Amino acid sequence: MTSLTDTTASTTTSTTAVEAGPGLDLEARMALVGVEMTARLSMAALAMEVNTAHLATEPVDLADVVRGPVAAPLLPLAPYPTPVAALLQRAARRLEQHGWCSGMDTDGDGATCDRGAIQAEAESTAQETAAMDVLLEAIRRRFPGAATVPSWNDDNRDSRLPVRLMWQAAELANARNI
Repeated sequence: MTSLTDTTASTTTSTTAVEAGPGLDLEARMALVGVEMTARLSMAALAMEVNTAHLATEPVDLADVVRGPVAAPLLPLAPYPTPVAALLQRAARRLEQHGWCSGMDTDGDGATCDRGAIQAEAESTAQETAAMDVLLEAIRRRFPGAATVPSWNDDNRDSRLPVRLMWQAAELANARNI
């Protein structure tokens, strides 16, 4: 048996043990074992590096290995059975497919704001008003200070949030059966 104080033997001998001194409690012995294990792991890592240094490896170009679609394809969704929920669902899909904008209803590239997407998909003014009310409620659940849908839309800078809240409004309208 060798002790931890014998540094030359503790790293090369595989059957070392910690000798319990007369005044060592469990914590002190565990600390000594931790030091010994750290030394062993360091030696094992060094041995692995030395033993594998002669192996020639080529870097892997992940562009040749990983290939996939640039954007995830949009899965066809069954429309909600209620008219306002279905309208909000179509508006959310429009935002995902054509993009979102702020400061105007529609930009030159076809992107729309929340209100523009609802207006484009609505079959009537009453349906549009009901959808805007549900969307405003969904927005206010997360942003209590929101005054209107257009003002919230124009203050927002992240395109993902309006789409997410449009989907949440569709779920809310479906839950209310409107």
